[in-house]
Amino acid sequence: MRRDRVAEDIFVFVSDLYAQVTCTVMLTEEGALVIDSMPYPSEARQVRAFVDGELGPGRTRYVINTHHHADHVYGNGVFEGAEIVGHELCRQTLAQFGQASLARARKQNAALAEVDLRLPDLTFMGEMHLHLGHRHLQLLHTPGHTADGISIFETGERVWVAGDLVMPVPHIVYGNMQEYRASLARVRDAEPDFVVQGHGDVLLRGEVAEVADGHLAYLDAITEKVGNVVAQGQSPKILQEIDIEECGLSRIPLDGAVVRLHMDNLIHLYRQMSGM
Repeated sequence: MRRDRVAEDIFVFVSDLYAQVTCTVMLTEEGALVIDSMPYPSEARQVRAFVDGELGPGRTRYVINTHHHADHVYGNGVFEGAEIVGHELCRQTLAQFGQASLARARKQNAALAEVDLRLPDLTFMGEMHLHLGHRHLQLLHTPGHTADGISIFETGERVWVAGDLVMPVPHIVYGNMQEYRASLARVRDAEPDFVVQGHGDVLLRGEVAEVADGHLAYLDAITEKVGNVVAQGQSPKILQEIDIEECGLSRIPLDGAVVRLHMDNLIHLYRQMSGM
């Protein structure tokens, strides 16, 4: 698992096991904050071991979940003694669907047998401020990828942890297009020095506006192209011909998985627009 140092005592771990999903660790003299907890307990334990090595055993104070998706919450149980923080909708969704989803996933993947699904203990709705040591974190509701999506802005080093709101291709299947646009604009307008994507590499300050504007342009492009397909009464099979690169984004990131995410978006929009 790769570990990148982003700023003073802020580190980003990138999964080797699932889609380059990220986990952010912020160290303070009063303990550590972990943002998203990896899809597999084996990688979550590596993160915990890092914190224990830096600060001493059991010094993770908070684990913050950016949203309810499995690859961001399944490591929660590894951080014993830490308080889990998330949006109220994150807790509600996991309470309603989490155990059933985990049971299905375990049938496909034996590595999930040891997952201890922990729900957020501390929740909020609009905005929350968290202070630990010298760090001031703003927890902001930034829906779009999912209804419960949040971002975490560390005000000192100006690090914005975006969860899946920002990744190499927007993914709208579980969310709302207009909310997605508004949340992307919010990231851009905050002018952070770093943006931690939910999957993939950290964005530097000079890249943030370009990436946000590129993602907004991509959403415009797929909306227009799928709208034309629907207006002409064409079969959804024609969506295969709408290449991600003609919509303005690369097919290379995440080892090519962005192509599948792009196709998910097209199919989702087609169903919405055609009333399927």
